[in-house]
Amino acid sequence: MSKYFDHDAYIAGAAEPLRPLLVDLRVALAAALPDAEELIAYDMPGFGFGKSIIAGYAAFAKQCGLYVSPGAITAHAKDIADAGLKATKTGVTFSPKKPMPDALAAKLAVAARRELGL
Repeated sequence: MSKYFDHDAYIAGAAEPLRPLLVDLRVALAAALPDAEELIAYDMPGFGFGKSIIAGYAAFAKQCGLYVSPGAITAHAKDIADAGLKATKTGVTFSPKKPMPDALAAKLAVAARRELGL
């Protein structure tokens, strides 16, 4: 993907099978963080305030990722595993076969915000 300047352009540039996942995730994050700004940071769309990113997301060849604080991942490790998703220290990957549940995305975003004190 090239550099994008807004969420719509980023999503439009993603592979077709991943676009609905990104749209759903964007909606879930916007609902969980209603006063946060939509931003682009590290060439990824995300939500935050100024230069503070609470949650970011990205599309790759066959999967997507949601990126939040390490504490948010740790706090919801069981929920992530129960959803059948894989997590790293700061991210959770998902795909059309195993999409990110909206409620889990919201929990992770709220936990990340709390951890960051925003």
